[in-house]
Amino acid sequence: MSAIAEAFRSGGIWMYLILAVSIFAIGITIERFIFLFFKYNINAQAFMAQIQKLVMADNIDRAIKLCNAAPSRALPKVIKAGLTRANKGEVEIQNAIEEATLEVVPKVQKRTPALAVLANIATLLGLLGTIIGLIEAFEALESATPENRQQMLSRGIALAMNTTAFGLVVAIPTLVAHLILSGMTKKILDEIDMYSVKLENLLVTRGKGGTNPLEQ
Repeated sequence: MSAIAEAFRSGGIWMYLILAVSIFAIGITIERFIFLFFKYNINAQAFMAQIQKLVMADNIDRAIKLCNAAPSRALPKVIKAGLTRANKGEVEIQNAIEEATLEVVPKVQKRTPALAVLANIATLLGLLGTIIGLIEAFEALESATPENRQQMLSRGIALAMNTTAFGLVVAIPTLVAHLILSGMTKKILDEIDMYSVKLENLLVTRGKGGTNPLEQ
């Protein structure tokens, strides 16, 4: 721990700036992980299989209640919007689904792109600290007295290396978190796109003896 504290101290203000970036990154990662994996996510295939059976049985009210049972999930919110217009025309069903989608999508995408930005900021702060450290080291070689030269040179090199290392230590896990959370975001949005279209087709064709779009 003493070695880490000494490395942090030798990195100067750049280490504190990178630490601030890491705190933001950790906070966003935890918040997005909770929301995307536990609040917005749902077993879409199983959920839509139940919705399909209820719609085909012309039990729209029961299907809406099923959506209400998962009020925080992203897909049920969109599906519920379409179900509430089940007895209306195709245009009204489509408009209701699109409106709900426009409301849900920003919530699902919220803050995840910021992780990539924070990773870049951490890397650039580390690089800037490296450049400042190297400048100090070269100045020591040029202007410092012989008795102070070694100390100033060591301080400049320590600043350069420690800020680079800490910047990468923050940036790499942040990029990994961004990759994982972006994948989950894409999964949720793809399910909304696919199943909302299939629900729209199902509602339009129900009772007409058409092909069930959820089975295609």
